[in-house]
Amino acid sequence: MAALDDALALWREPVLADLPDRAGPVAGLEARRLEARRTRLAAVLALGRPEEALPELTALAAAHPIDEPLQALRIQALRDAGRTAQALAAYEEVRLVLADRLGAVPGPGLRDLHTGLLRLDRPAPAPPPPADALRAPAAPPRGNLRARLTSFVGRESDIAALREDLARARLVTLLGPGGAGKTRLSQEVAETLAGTWPDGVWLAELAPVDDPDSVAEAVLGALGARETVLRGAGAEELRAAERHAGDPLVRLTEHCSRRRMLLLLDNCEHVIDAAAALADHLLAHCPALTVLATSREPLGVPGEFVRPVGPLPDPMALRLLAERGAAASPGFRIDADAATAAAVAEICQRLDGLPLAIELAAARLRMLGPRQIADRLDDRFRLLTNGSRTVLPRQQTLRAVVDWSWDLLDAPERAVLRRLSVFAGGCALDAAEDVCSVAAADLPAGAGSGGAVDARDVAALLGLLVDKSLVVAAPGDDGEMRYRLLETVGEYAGERLDEAGERAAVERRHLVYFRELARTTEPGLRGGAQREAIDRFRREYENLRTALRHAVAAGDEQEVLCFVLSLSWYWMMRDLRLDARHWADAAAALGPDPFAPPGSPAPSLMERCTDRPPPGTRSSSRKRGGGRG
Repeated sequence: MAALDDALALWREPVLADLPDRAGPVAGLEARRLEARRTRLAAVLALGRPEEALPELTALAAAHPIDEPLQALRIQALRDAGRTAQALAAYEEVRLVLADRLGAVPGPGLRDLHTGLLRLDRPAPAPPPPADALRAPAAPPRGNLRARLTSFVGRESDIAALREDLARARLVTLLGPGGAGKTRLSQEVAETLAGTWPDGVWLAELAPVDDPDSVAEAVLGALGARETVLRGAGAEELRAAERHAGDPLVRLTEHCSRRRMLLLLDNCEHVIDAAAALADHLLAHCPALTVLATSREPLGVPGEFVRPVGPLPDPMALRLLAERGAAASPGFRIDADAATAAAVAEICQRLDGLPLAIELAAARLRMLGPRQIADRLDDRFRLLTNGSRTVLPRQQTLRAVVDWSWDLLDAPERAVLRRLSVFAGGCALDAAEDVCSVAAADLPAGAGSGGAVDARDVAALLGLLVDKSLVVAAPGDDGEMRYRLLETVGEYAGERLDEAGERAAVERRHLVYFRELARTTEPGLRGGAQREAIDRFRREYENLRTALRHAVAAGDEQEVLCFVLSLSWYWMMRDLRLDARHWADAAAALGPDPFAPPGSPAPSLMERCTDRPPPGTRSSSRKRGGGRG
């Protein structure tokens, strides 16, 4: 395996960049690289380290969905990691992809693996029920979950993971941005486990609760326990109950303390402190209670297990748009033709795979075609309105969803979030600290003091925004965390940046930071740190292009020249000739046209010998004239 690691470390892209006709050789080399990666991952599994192999296997399987040996390795890794349910879901995904793309069924290797998984997952046969039980009607499950009116698309692996989480933790929080589908996912999971809790699954919707002091009362009402009577209680207990009749938390604790039940606390973010205190109290005093919460930030209670809910992957997002689109416009198909397929793929990608945004876009298919919707997503907050009338107002439009999250931020968090909108492709922590920090003296006239942010506070504020699911944090290829905004959040934050009157100043800070990054990194391209310099330029290339675009738009000739000269070696080494020519032309256009006639003739450097008298001629003439006089 060490030899494979050494060989794979030598790979650099683009492959054979200097060859004009390199498509064929490159394809062969990439196939050999993929085979080497497969062999290495198989070795990792053979060494009994499935968790180590899973991240890379998952990424490779997504990039090569019809590569059966690779898919088999991923399913084997899930099985060896003890994730049988996820392995079965992965096999089903592969089967559907092979059927859709190739019209084929999985090969013998995958089918044998599937058979083995079924044997592992098969429960022991249940004893036959008594004859009386066969005749008796099944009792409905206890609780207050309502029947859903629409299908649930995807999330099979999330459901399987949540079932495991709820089996080992008493408090599980689904964490994700607004519109990610946390509420629906929690209810789907709870419904599959309804038989696990004898006293039922109960949903408490906290979104309508405005007063944190009313959280316990709202949960009590959701459980139908406002007027709970303690059966079998003695006189002393009844007197104690009467004394605490006005305290909803005491009544709620008494109601839950003797019950084995699952409590869903939905939409905790706007009453996060009260919801956390309630969950902590109930879990401490009700040993058979389990809590499943949904929020845009963690509750922060000891023992909490946080399960992030991200956007839908592309296949599931397309499937959701297909189903909701067909419901809104009968006969709609995402594969009707190539133009439709391209448009719906663009819609799902630009909406970040957020289920709510996709459903709002699907509703627009009643009056617009897919291409019309895709072309209008630059103004998505005006386009994606008129959602379901049966949901809360804050879930009826895309703007209302993001407004809800914005309203929960304090002034410094809002300042950092709106300034992050100037980055393209995310940023590192040091870039965020430099660009997002603004002293009070540098704020635009009329701006409040809440926009002032010290550079030393940016890291903590970024952490809070990550916790509140407004900023996505993920490690880059250099191991350092990078921070980015979903496109929908980024567009909203950009609007807020304009409203604050800060765009010009923040874009200038962004330009200066990346000009200096380019200027100081460029010498490394011609020395021993060449690999690090290339990687740094590649990671920040979208930000460099954005800064260069701002410099051109501002007509700042010196800044543009600095960027172009700093990037010229990188463009040459990466074969980015089109970019090099485009930005060089833009820089040249900012200066005077060397071929235009001058405004006034320049003095000649050389003269004809007849233009002036020879030296000494005038003085000789004067002398001769004086002698005659």
